[in-house]
Amino acid sequence: MSMVAIITARGGSKRIPKKNIKDFCGKPIIAYSIEAALGSGLFDEVMVSTDSKEIADVAVKYGAVVPFMRSEKTSDDFSGTADVLFEVITEYEKRGRHFDEMCCIYPTAPFVTSERLSEAYHSFKASGADILTPVVRFSYPPQRGFIMRDGLLEYNQPEYINSRSQDLEPIYHDVGQFYFYDTAKFEQAMTKGTQLRTAAFQMDEIEVQDIDNPSDWELAELKYRMIHKK
Repeated sequence: MSMVAIITARGGSKRIPKKNIKDFCGKPIIAYSIEAALGSGLFDEVMVSTDSKEIADVAVKYGAVVPFMRSEKTSDDFSGTADVLFEVITEYEKRGRHFDEMCCIYPTAPFVTSERLSEAYHSFKASGADILTPVVRFSYPPQRGFIMRDGLLEYNQPEYINSRSQDLEPIYHDVGQFYFYDTAKFEQAMTKGTQLRTAAFQMDEIEVQDIDNPSDWELAELKYRMIHKK
């Protein structure tokens, strides 16, 4: 079985300028994703899909390859991750290369480690699923959440007003770090609209942090330093 790691690193970032190569605790944040992928020993190729020469240069410096640049079509604000992955796999196949499996890794995922990638991959293989998604449990039950209507709070699901938190079914959310795919099943989903069977890989909350704005960035650095101080 052959597998490629695809690190998706578009150049345009408005809320955090040059986000994908901004210094994070001593090195460009994309370096963590590249080093985790290379260190895992799982992949036949670790590539970066980008429309930016500056990002490409940093990626190559840390050991990834950039065999082709991302198209203008998948470099705007409206293209999703699936569109980028499909373009990458299609371009490889045009060049005579096929990968049985692939792993999408986000470039702003400094908590990803080689060990976690390896654990997740073995979980993926054992599951028999088409895709594996890392998840984390919501720290507070969403069933007890509020919404705002006319300036006033209301329970979104009032049927749970009197429910104890421990009695509510756990709900999880995507951690936004990496995903393993069966390539053929992914291509079928993209071309024929078939549904993908998704397995979960549960992670600890300390390993998870969205990085969408400067405050998120500072919090992520604090968490990273705390983890690596232990």
